[in-house]
Amino acid sequence: MHGRVTRWSIVGSACLAMAVCGCADKPGEPVSQTPQAKATTDGSPTTGKIKITKLDDLPQHSYPVDGTLADLVRSKKAIAALAAEVRADLDANLATYQVDDATTLQRWYGALLTLDMLEGNHDAALTRVEQIRQLEDKDAQKLTIGLTVKAMIAARQTVGPDAPEAAYQRTFRRLFAEEVAALPWDIVQDTVQQSKGRAEILSENLLMGVVDARLQPAVTKTGELDFEAATSVLSIHYTIDARLPLRDEIVAVFQDYIDANKTVKPDIWAERAVTLSADQKLATVLAAVWDSGVDPDLFEGRMWVNPYEKSDGTDTDQNGFIDDVHGIAFNIHAMRTTGALRPLGDVSARVDQLMDHLKGFSDLQAAVDSPEAAALKKHLRELGEKDFQGFLEDLGLIGGYVHGTHVAGIMAEGNPFVQLLIGRHSYDNSMVPVARTFDWGGRDATKCRDSVKYFSDHGVRVVNMSWGEAQEDAEASLRVNGIGKTAEARRDLARTVFSMQKQGLHDAIEGAPDILFVCAAGNADNDVEFDEYIPSSFDLPNLVVVGAVDQAGDPTSFTSFGRTVKVYANGFEVDSVVPGGRRMKLSGTSMASPNVANLAAKMIAINPGLTPPDVIRLIEEGADRRTVGEQSFLLINPQRTIKLLEQRG
Repeated sequence: MHGRVTRWSIVGSACLAMAVCGCADKPGEPVSQTPQAKATTDGSPTTGKIKITKLDDLPQHSYPVDGTLADLVRSKKAIAALAAEVRADLDANLATYQVDDATTLQRWYGALLTLDMLEGNHDAALTRVEQIRQLEDKDAQKLTIGLTVKAMIAARQTVGPDAPEAAYQRTFRRLFAEEVAALPWDIVQDTVQQSKGRAEILSENLLMGVVDARLQPAVTKTGELDFEAATSVLSIHYTIDARLPLRDEIVAVFQDYIDANKTVKPDIWAERAVTLSADQKLATVLAAVWDSGVDPDLFEGRMWVNPYEKSDGTDTDQNGFIDDVHGIAFNIHAMRTTGALRPLGDVSARVDQLMDHLKGFSDLQAAVDSPEAAALKKHLRELGEKDFQGFLEDLGLIGGYVHGTHVAGIMAEGNPFVQLLIGRHSYDNSMVPVARTFDWGGRDATKCRDSVKYFSDHGVRVVNMSWGEAQEDAEASLRVNGIGKTAEARRDLARTVFSMQKQGLHDAIEGAPDILFVCAAGNADNDVEFDEYIPSSFDLPNLVVVGAVDQAGDPTSFTSFGRTVKVYANGFEVDSVVPGGRRMKLSGTSMASPNVANLAAKMIAINPGLTPPDVIRLIEEGADRRTVGEQSFLLINPQRTIKLLEQRG
């Protein structure tokens, strides 16, 4: 399974994708004992509507494209025609289907908001903003959704339709500043900082580069846009036409607000941390980093070593894996390969610069004016439209390259008794990725079963999985490779491939009841069951799904949620090591998940007799019940959980 590094962890090209935001001013993509699934507020009668219980049940929409997307984006006439088709499909969806998933409704209303603004229908746009807000249960999001749109509308109404652009921009800045200044800093600071970072890197070249690199390849092969791509094209046109002219004003207002509120949220995690000492003489715990690979040189004395294997290019111990000295590896084709880290090839000559770019993205998200952030902004300004494909692919490669090592550092923190075993799979960073055909799906399912069997055979007790999959991953790969005569044919094949992946992974985890699997919920701010993310939608007794909060314990804007998401942990600006030894702060549920795996490994070191359900129960019993606005969830408390374990005896 390739895993969505750029979705599960806010690094690399995801930061560019986040810059291509819709009009709703909502970062990222539009619980039982987790933040509650958002309640719908459609307001329309549902009698006679078709009830939708999962994303795959929604109809497919596609739109033929003549010429290039670059030409379409720059043509007001072509955009108007596409907008009319998309609006008709959205209106039909809302009239035909009962959708109780608020994230889906937010996406639909966000697309309609873009259309309203394109058409100059300001009253409808303001209504859309309120519809989206009513569907939001994260306080920071609810407070900041639509602020830019409201200020734009108010400014235009104040100066009139024929006013000089400079007068409109001045009025917008004043009105927007009034809106932002009234926000409660303690609630919205992370969201504002992230919004400023996205605005700073916005440019026409960047947006058109994304069109050319991400969207055009599929259109070239199929001759059509799918619904998600169509709404992205409309949003990009609108952003270039209406938002980019206000970029400097938006950045300045956010910067003034940040400067006026110097306080930083308190960090609750240091006082909750548990550090084990080598003189405690506890049990050794084998933990698998099922991820993109690990730099073993950074974990001397804490890497698992296969005593029967040599690094000599042969299968010394005849177990079917070559050179599995520290673990196993699979390539992007889901085939067995070697190496603790994926080879960088020609990119290795630029690895330091790309590492700086990753840090720059992270710093922009946190409003840190670092040399790396400044260098990244300069680099992006200098890129031409056709340069972005190579840039995005390089960044995707380096993002995957650092991911597993960063996760491993979090897993091993404060635990001299952990031994790390590598379960490497390779993330596909190409704009035209490997096609997820029937054969690929079979190999991926086999890879999952073989990996878990390897973990089980060697005594692994904890596995961290900071990645996830959805059917759309398979469908998108088929689309961009031009496989399938129609959109319906591609969906049918993708459904088959995804079912193979899903069953293979589910059976592998279920078949290893003595191993605790810890996985990231996802970074799409969505219900993982409705969208059918795997493995985070699984409900198994030896699996714990983890959402992300920030340094103060508030839910991040990006964290996914749902019935299966059991606990939340720190996933914001988490400091850890990356290959080569430098340290970097990264955000995502990818960082929250290994914090829980870290706690689990420490618990098993103290009491090796614990079963996976025992560990999960103690983590939940030791967690704090936290209520933030409309959300109620369990926040891990390692110290309290360890005390409960010690009292248990």
